[in-house]
Amino acid sequence: MPVEVGKIVEGTVTGITNFGAFVQLPEGKTGLCHISEVADDYVKDISTYLKEQQKVKVKIIAIDPKGKISLSIRKAQPKPAKREPKPEASKWKKNDKERHGFREKQGFKERQPSFEDKLAQFLKDSEEKQQQVKKYMKDSRRGNGFNRKGVAR
Repeated sequence: MPVEVGKIVEGTVTGITNFGAFVQLPEGKTGLCHISEVADDYVKDISTYLKEQQKVKVKIIAIDPKGKISLSIRKAQPKPAKREPKPEASKWKKNDKERHGFREKQGFKERQPSFEDKLAQFLKDSEEKQQQVKKYMKDSRRGNGFNRKGVAR
């Protein structure tokens, strides 16, 4: 069977490197399965997924003019079926409610302040502090480092 782009064939892992695995294909040809094409998850160490002499199904994704064959193990596997989304009512769990600002307290629900509420409180507090600083600066503009009673600050 000739090696063609798009075909899924079975091969044998002949070598493992830090960037991928070499796979022996039918007709004696060898291709490279890059580390990014081994699994859908992030692969830090390819040896946790593959061993030498292991039989694997690979999809031929490219053949360059020099004859180098690029392979993919993850594209040779069927896609997992998409799960149906849960109904809205069962979507919220107790931990989610707490994380998103809802708490149950003594039989009634208490809501944490929103960002806008927190921002308004911050502006109010900062305005009060700024007024205090202005008042202090107005009283202490004597310039010699002493207050009216002659005590050093």
